Amino acid sequence: MTEQLSEKDQQELLEKYDPEAGTRKLKGLTGVIAFVGLLAFSLFQLYTAIFGVFPAQIQRSVHLGFALGLIFLLFPATKGLRKTGKFKVAWYDAILAVLGAGVGAYWVANYETIVGGIGLITETDFYVGLLAVLLVLEATRRAVGLPITIIAGLFLLYGLYGSYLPGFLSHNGLTLERLVQTMYFTTEGILGTPLAVSSTFIFLFILFGSFLVRTGVGQYFNDLAVAIAGRSTGGPAKVAIFSSALQGTISGSSVANVVTSGSFTIPMMKKLGYKKEFAGAVEASASTGGQLMPPIMGAAAFLMVEFIGGGITYWDIAKAAMIPAVLYFTGIWIMTHFEAKRLGLRGLTKEEMPNRKEVFKKIYLLLPIVSVVFLLMSGITVMHAALYSIVLAILVGLFNRETRMGLKGIVLA
Repeated sequence: MTEQLSEKDQQELLEKYDPEAGTRKLKGLTGVIAFVGLLAFSLFQLYTAIFGVFPAQIQRSVHLGFALGLIFLLFPATKGLRKTGKFKVAWYDAILAVLGAGVGAYWVANYETIVGGIGLITETDFYVGLLAVLLVLEATRRAVGLPITIIAGLFLLYGLYGSYLPGFLSHNGLTLERLVQTMYFTTEGILGTPLAVSSTFIFLFILFGSFLVRTGVGQYFNDLAVAIAGRSTGGPAKVAIFSSALQGTISGSSVANVVTSGSFTIPMMKKLGYKKEFAGAVEASASTGGQLMPPIMGAAAFLMVEFIGGGITYWDIAKAAMIPAVLYFTGIWIMTHFEAKRLGLRGLTKEEMPNRKEVFKKIYLLLPIVSVVFLLMSGITVMHAALYSIVLAILVGLFNRETRMGLKGIVLA
């Protein structure tokens, strides 16, 4: 069997190719502050999942405040600082983190006053809102990258200066005060639908994925894929497809999917005669399809539920995605099969295969994923489906001494 990359190696690959993974490695007091912040963030989301969400502006602004504060602590201002290993929090990042948390707390402290203002904002509101817009742009640049920040900035400028444009592009224009009010003191701007979905569904499913990883389900997906498809013609390529499809059920991230399953399958394919370009292409194509794979798809699926409305549930979206997902992976499977036939590539030998009996004995690890499907089919809310599945993931982990989670393991997850 080909050995999988270590967790450290996988993390290094993620940091190299995924901007969202390139966080500081904080230690000492700042490390404790970041850890407490992350834990508090998770507990806030779990609390609202159990006892019900707060009013929209409070739910979303608290979520935003946590996110901004943590981004400025965890993401350096430039890529150069990530590469040089300077992981200490700069003084200006500490200030930005406090300001980020502060703009989120401002809504909580002044909720009744702002809502009672009937669309009017004070001078203090204006400066807080302007600061919130600037902080969101900078946090986006650090965590996601410059392109999306430029696009957002251009649309803000269009709102301010659209009256100077010719023809159908022209509009009456907005004052800076009106723009700030719309962007931060209504639910049509920063506190709009994407943040609504992030502060409810998406966070809990990401947390669910984290607990699943602690149960060892990621490695189990690889073992199960090998046990089922490893002996067939061009087995390693089919293992990559099957494993990526399974990984896609718990992760909507293509990059994470490539790193998790690709670090295992690409070396295996190369060892058995596939060209490195073909091996990489198979894994990249299969991992990209993971975003289509129910029950946990990319963030776009959750946004679709909110935008479509009309009684359409997340389960309706998931069912609609199932057919194209199956067709997508079937197409890749057929292509790799014929490529393997053309090149005369074999499958894995019996010695290279894992013990199937031992693999199938751990089939219970899939219970949390199956539970999501059945809970959604039963009509339960998406938030509660994720919440109950997190609890089930913890219980499933108890069956294996290596993945058993005590209080410390739950906190770390």
